[in-house]
Amino acid sequence: MHHRCLKKCGGRHFDAMPLKIGSIVIVNWNGKADTLNCLASLAKLTTYDLRLTTIVVDNGSTDGSVGAIRKKFPRVEVVETGKNLGFCGGNNVGIRRALEAGADFVWLLNNDTLVDSGALSLANVFQDTKIGVAGSKIYFAKGHEYHKDRYTKDEQGNVIWYAGGLIDWDNMYASHRGVDEVDHGQFDEMAETPFVTGCSMMVQSKVFERIGFLDEQFYLYLEDVDFCLRAARAGFAIVYVPTSVVWHINAGSSAPGSELHQYYQTRNRILLGMRYASLRTKIALTREAVRHLWKGKPVVRRAIMDWILCRYGQM
Repeated sequence: MHHRCLKKCGGRHFDAMPLKIGSIVIVNWNGKADTLNCLASLAKLTTYDLRLTTIVVDNGSTDGSVGAIRKKFPRVEVVETGKNLGFCGGNNVGIRRALEAGADFVWLLNNDTLVDSGALSLANVFQDTKIGVAGSKIYFAKGHEYHKDRYTKDEQGNVIWYAGGLIDWDNMYASHRGVDEVDHGQFDEMAETPFVTGCSMMVQSKVFERIGFLDEQFYLYLEDVDFCLRAARAGFAIVYVPTSVVWHINAGSSAPGSELHQYYQTRNRILLGMRYASLRTKIALTREAVRHLWKGKPVVRRAIMDWILCRYGQM
């Protein structure tokens, strides 16, 4: 099994801090309670003398989210799309708005997260102008671990969800380093990584100018891996930053095991592999797709047919 692993980057040379203006982009779709809690945690951020704005992109919610956000957080800019554009489309609306407002960097943040007061330390790594994308250390929110019974009460809330990315190129799987491990400081070094999760991804604006935005063909899942691979090909470093801490609730209809999750992971994994993997892996993916067309679950067969017919975007 061949993985592209993380590389330590403690020896980097840092130039003068070039970035001063940032935008946080949060996509909301009928997630009123989560989004309000996320915004409340952001209100406690240490800003490190950065000028920061928050943009919530509402993807056609029907749960009263827009009114509640505007009432409780009047300084937050709410952009209404009028329909569900998915994770990619919604974030792209927010990214464009941030760039129009002159943001030096954009922090993409899931609405079902809570941030530590020091989470904005993520921006400090951009003192090294070669770094284009940076991601936080992310824990499962307390009580939302995959395997709750495995941990003591003291360990809950300190269980890793993401501490850097790993890509198994032989089998075309992207995974999170450290997932399900209790944090004992084993992931406390900043390191280069093949991808940063879109759950908490900070991007220098010049990266968007060079490579474009999230690819809306993915709609949901693996768009972050694709974006980071494009950024790396363009010469930008991708880094994991453990001083920036976020907690992720990680729940809902798109959680692992749901039909939505199976569909997008199946289709987008093949799409990603055909773009970046070796010929050997592409042949293996094709064989696997044929086998699933013959014997796979209906949702998996549908995902493969949509890939064959180039039907991307929303399921």
